[in-house]
Amino acid sequence: MRKFVAIHNLGCKVNAYETEVMAEKLIEAGYSVVSFEEKADYYVVNTCSVTNIADRKSRQMLHRAGKLNPDAVIIAVGCYVDTHGRDEVCLEGVDIALPNTEKGNIVEVIKAWEDSHRTEGEEAGSPGERAAYGEAIRSSGEEHHISGEGIYTRKFLKVQDGCNMFCSYCIIPYARGRIRSKRISDVIALISSLTEKGYREFVLTGIHLSSYGLDRPEDNEDLLKLIEEADKLPGVERLRLGSLEPRIVTKEFAERLKGVKSLCPHFHLSLQSGSDTVLKRMNRHYTTEEYLQSVEILRSYFDDPALTTDVITGFPGETEEEFKETYGFIERTGFYETHIFPYSRRRGTAADRMEGQLANSVKHERLKVLKALDSEKRKEYEDRHIGREAEVLFEDGNEGYTREYIRVKCPEGEIKSGEIHRGIITGRDVDGTPVFTLSS
Repeated sequence: MRKFVAIHNLGCKVNAYETEVMAEKLIEAGYSVVSFEEKADYYVVNTCSVTNIADRKSRQMLHRAGKLNPDAVIIAVGCYVDTHGRDEVCLEGVDIALPNTEKGNIVEVIKAWEDSHRTEGEEAGSPGERAAYGEAIRSSGEEHHISGEGIYTRKFLKVQDGCNMFCSYCIIPYARGRIRSKRISDVIALISSLTEKGYREFVLTGIHLSSYGLDRPEDNEDLLKLIEEADKLPGVERLRLGSLEPRIVTKEFAERLKGVKSLCPHFHLSLQSGSDTVLKRMNRHYTTEEYLQSVEILRSYFDDPALTTDVITGFPGETEEEFKETYGFIERTGFYETHIFPYSRRRGTAADRMEGQLANSVKHERLKVLKALDSEKRKEYEDRHIGREAEVLFEDGNEGYTREYIRVKCPEGEIKSGEIHRGIITGRDVDGTPVFTLSS
């Protein structure tokens, strides 16, 4: 009898990639993957634990799964399991808890559960079939390659995992472990298979992408080499990069990126604070001056690139003056988008033990102020592109994204998903979305 599995993803782009991998493995094994809102035999929640809010959302989705079908098997996978431990997670009504390192064994684990809970008279696979299946799953592990089936034209590719930075507020190095990178040859083979299926844009991502290749120095593989090799592949129209550390951006780095024809001028440089004293408490290893140098380098090599960033408000001990420094830095730098998060205490981190923990009301008031600034800066950047020629990859009806990742609407005719068109951004729709007019 065919079994139904519902999967819900929480957290980062790496988690999203790994959710796709699990879904595909389940489909290949004969399971039907359905919406999380449907009744299923198994509910898999790919959890996140980067903040207390992420922990709470993970618990909520696990409890929700139990209510959707009390007879279902509830499976928690990912960072929440790593940071809280299997035993604690299973006390919350979870039947199976898998850390990040065991996500690749999702099918093997489910089949083992079925064998151990099979009712009398229910047919089981032969021992030989189960052994062969288990070996196939073990040999694939994290190197499993997603097939890329689907209606979308952009594919996120996890090329790196883990982090060695140990920022004082972050639990991820403990949840994900030390850095490890996929080999360039494996990434290139995967991209080649995906271009054959119609994918035209690829986002290279990882937990700490800037560390790509540092775990295998003897192989002489780094992020720039990976990008340049991917650019050579036929069918690769666009390459984007996940979050970068500002220190990786040197003149040599930018100059070589400039020569990558498929690279989109859209760079996410993680900031976290515009105050040097806060950055030091965060253990971020750079100053605002060094960060600004990276920004200026990118702007000297690329024409008005889209620069986006992350900022944490209300870090322990953040004074009003330090917050004003962050506000002023964002205002001067002129990011296209700033992703803003209130500081969340994480047990086991250095920041959790710091004095000067701020009240939630202060964190959220500062969050509100920075979000207003973000809206202003986003509009300024988009307004500068009105009247300019742009190239748009359409993904959903008549909506798509420019190379700078500006979302636009095109009111003209029907455009198929995956088509790339040139034209001009002519204004804004009634909802404020930039309007794109096709070139004649």
